[in-house]
This record gives sequence, C-alpha cells and structure tokens, in this order.
Amino acid sequence: MTTEQDVVEAKLDRLNANLAKMEELSQRLVAAMAQKRAIDPSLQAPGQDFYMKAATAYFAEMMQNPGTILEAQVAYWGKALKHYVEAQQMFAQGKLEPPEDRGPKDRRFSNPLWDTHPYFNFVKQQYLFSVEAMEAAIAGMTHLDAREKKRVDYFARQIIDMMAPTNFLALNPDALERAVETDGASLVQGLENLVRDLEVNRGDLLVTLADKDAFKVGENLGTTPGAVVYRNRMMELIQYAPTTETVHKTPLIIFPPWINKFYILDLKPQNSLIKWIVDQGFTLFVVSWKNPDPSYRDTGLDDYIREGYLTAMEEVRRICDVPKVNVVGYCIAGTTLSLTLGYMKKKKLDWVKSATFFTTLTDFSDQGEVGVFLDDDFVDGIEREVTESGILDSFFMSRTFSFLRSNDLIYQPAIKSYMMGEAPPAFDLLYWNGDGTNLPARMAVEYLRGLCQRDELAKGTFQVMGQKVSLKDITVPLCAIACETDHIAAWRSSFNGIRQMGAKDKSFILSGSGHIAGIVNPPTKVKYGHYVNPGAELTDPDSWREGAEACPGSWWPHWGGWLTRQSGAKVPPRQPGDSDHRILARAPGTYVSEEPSG
Repeated sequence: MTTEQDVVEAKLDRLNANLAKMEELSQRLVAAMAQKRAIDPSLQAPGQDFYMKAATAYFAEMMQNPGTILEAQVAYWGKALKHYVEAQQMFAQGKLEPPEDRGPKDRRFSNPLWDTHPYFNFVKQQYLFSVEAMEAAIAGMTHLDAREKKRVDYFARQIIDMMAPTNFLALNPDALERAVETDGASLVQGLENLVRDLEVNRGDLLVTLADKDAFKVGENLGTTPGAVVYRNRMMELIQYAPTTETVHKTPLIIFPPWINKFYILDLKPQNSLIKWIVDQGFTLFVVSWKNPDPSYRDTGLDDYIREGYLTAMEEVRRICDVPKVNVVGYCIAGTTLSLTLGYMKKKKLDWVKSATFFTTLTDFSDQGEVGVFLDDDFVDGIEREVTESGILDSFFMSRTFSFLRSNDLIYQPAIKSYMMGEAPPAFDLLYWNGDGTNLPARMAVEYLRGLCQRDELAKGTFQVMGQKVSLKDITVPLCAIACETDHIAAWRSSFNGIRQMGAKDKSFILSGSGHIAGIVNPPTKVKYGHYVNPGAELTDPDSWREGAEACPGSWWPHWGGWLTRQSGAKVPPRQPGDSDHRILARAPGTYVSEEPSG
C-alpha cells in the first residue's frame, strides 16, 4: 500500500534526478554556446541607417503633428491605466477574476487562463494595448517612403512578436501547467531540446521543426520509381518510370529550386506532383541539384544555365529522340529558366515547345515580403560572408525564411520544444523545410545584386554568357502558376513579369494558399481552390483577378489539360535511360542526400 510519505519521496527522487540532469545539460549548453561562430552584424539585423531613418521620421512627425502624437499616447496611457484600475478594483472586492475582456482574439492566447485568471489576463491585455499603440505609431509615420515604411512595419512586427508574453516561461500558463503536471520533467526535456538544437547548429539557435528520425529520403519520401540517367558536377537528371500504356511524345523536364531539395514535389504518393504527372501519361525528367560546398565559390548563374538547363535539355532530347521538350521552373529555378529561354532565343536554340513557371519572379520592382531583406544593409553583409566562406550557408536562408512567418516557424515551435518539452512532430513538409542547401558565392551575389536589386531581367540588361536577355525574348507558349498568399513570390509581382514576356500564348493560374502549399495541392484533398480567366489579356493583376472564375480544388488538372495540348501524340512508354545513358542510381539519386564538405 502506497502511503503519502511514499508519494512525497517519489516526487523528491524525481526532482533530484531532474536537478542532476539539468546540471549536466547546463554544462553541455555552455560547451555548445562556446562553438558559436562570429556572424557579420549585417546578417543579424538592419543597418544603423535604417534605425536613423525610422527615428528621424518619428521625430519629424512629432514636431509637425504634436497633437496627433500626444493624442495617441494619451489613448494608450488611458487604456492601460483604466485596465489596471479595473483589475485592482476586482481584487479589492475579493474577486479572483479579471475585469471584462474586450480585446481581440488571438490564437496564441487560447488557454482559458488568459481570459479567466487576473494575472494572465492583465499581462495579455497590457501586451495587446502596447501592440495597438505601436501599430498606430507606425501607421502614422508619413515621413518615410513606401519601401522604408514597409521595412519599419516588418521589423517592428518582429519585435512585437518576440515580446509576446507566451514566449516567456513565467508568463505562459501552458508551460507552467505542464511543468507542474510532470514534476518539472517537461522543463528538463525542453532544456535537452534547446541544447540539441544549439549543438547541431554550432552554437546558433535554429528550432528543429520536425522529427529527423521519422523520415529518410528514398524510403518514405521521394519514392516515385525512376533512375538517374545523367550526372555532372551541377546536377543529377532523374527519369521516372512510366505507369501508363502510352505516353505523350514530348517529354517534360522540371527544374526545381536549388535553395531547397526537389523532393518537395515527391513527399509521399498521396501528394506527389511527380507521381501525378507520370500517372497522366507524361515522360518526366527532374533535375536534382548538387548541394554546393566552398569549392563552388566561383559557380554562377551561367554555370547553372550551361551545365544544368541546357545540358538537361540536350540529354533529354537525345534519350527521347525528340527535337523539343516542355519545361517547368519553380521559384528561383523559374527565374533562371526565364534567363535560359532568353539566351536560347538570342542563340536560335529552338529546343523548347512550352514553359511553365511555378511561383516565379522575373520583375523585381515589387519584391514582396522578402524585399525587407534585399536592401544594401543585408546584401552587403551577405556579400562579405560569401566572399569569405565561398557559400551562403543554408543556415542563413533557413533563418531568413522562418522570420517571414516567425510565429508559425520560430516562436510556436520554440514554445512547444523548449518550454513544453515536446518532441518535434513527424511532419514531412517541415522535415523538408529543415533539409536546406547552400548557395555558391558568385551565384548568390549575381542573383541578389543583378536580379533582385537592379531588376536587370525586366530592364533587359542582364547578361547570360555574354548575351543581354529580356522578358520579351521569351516567346514560347507558357503557363504560370502563382499563389494567392505567397510571401516569397507575391502573385501580383509574378503576374507582372509574365505580362511582359514576349509569348503570344500565355495562361495564368492563381492558386489558393502560399509558396509551397499552393503548389503541392493534389486533387484528392480538395483543400485550396484556384482562379482561371481563359482568354483574358494579362494587363493588370487586379483586373484579371476580378474577372477570374473561382474553381474548387487543385489546379493540377487544369494545368494538365494545358500541358496535354503542348505534348503531342501518344507513343509507347519510355523506360529510364538508353544505350548511351546507363542507370547511375535509383531515384531519388545520390545528390539529394549528400552533405556538402568544407
């Protein structure tokens, strides 16, 4: 029979064990932090000029419109003080409950204690009052141009989100409840998770988003049957095995972005665009890019075009014995496909029958949300970093893209992992998101300076292997898919680039959701809809959207119909490779799993 004394002693034993574990973890924490590399300050935050511009604009507003500033401050002080007084009155009356909560709902404050407990409710309300005041102050800054104001708004939002009470243990009821329930074990496990992430990233903190032991590329991700039929220093060319009795004569090549790995298009059979394309009767090739190490420091966009795009097209034409191929470019690979098509037009290389662009920017006059990181303060820092190291390490890109959705990709995962002690989920999409790649130094600078900052492709001044190319040089039939809430390639910017291309035959599809979910949207889920406007001229994105037809579910079948019309008659199915292209490895190949050295 268990006595009360036995229970107390068991709890004490668990507490002592946890304290011993925490001491061990603290030593590992110190050792991990000692590995932290020195990072250029320009890669950590905006430059001093940014802060000076923001402060100057605020003081200018204060001097010219003191009444407006004072009114905003008084309103903030009034709300904060009124709520404090109301809370004190409730307490004085002996009521352990907060005053009436009239604030907006926020999913970060879903625990009932945020609404019912006077302490947590007071903290939440005061935080929301402060957020409201900061947002109003930024909205009233009229002495900044639109670009600078957008940056001020973005980085202020980062501070606002970072300072949310949910991010602090003493202010987070979920974490405190879990600590009590587990006799502190959740905090020990949380510290274990924190130390693990610091050790993996050499002292830098990058939250692990998914269980890295739950997936293995080639076993439960990237499993569509196929084979590597060509390999060079830049890429592996994968040909997928047919699943239909006949296939269309014109083969299709997908060029995925080399910022991440291609298996985002082949996560599992249920949502694999690669498998779906093969099942529609297309001969499909996909490029799997090499993950570069510092020896690739001088590799530029010309090399990606010459040894990636043009070489892949040549090899596929030989394997399939056809004069032309259809091509797809996704994100940065779509941008580079545009450069390639412009170059091919200048050199009279008539190898492409049609082109499809997934979430592609070619006109960078409006850079979307990611544009806050494309001013000189950050790009100068990147250029110094890659000049020294030879690559732009995947760590920097992963961290940057995470900050575009900081609550979803940083703070909420950190709370669950470090405060609640939870294990990362077995989520294939998040696993892929954490499987980043490096960029060669030269290519990164060419892309950031020439395309993003100077917008040279849209201006017709960007050079590919000595040839100036422009959007009007792209004359093949094309289809573009953009995503409505894309935070990397804003759909209106994508539309404006496609609008300027020289092709007479253009189709545009607007998918629901964002940069990844809007593309990886299989017909079986009927999750996100899409918009089409057949026959409409691509003149203005909002006019096009206003006249577009809303269609339920995936855009894949609509695009599949368009692609069918570009792909010719049916022929017998083609097995991977031929007498001149022996099978080098089974799909998904070797490059996708390599860890770069150096």
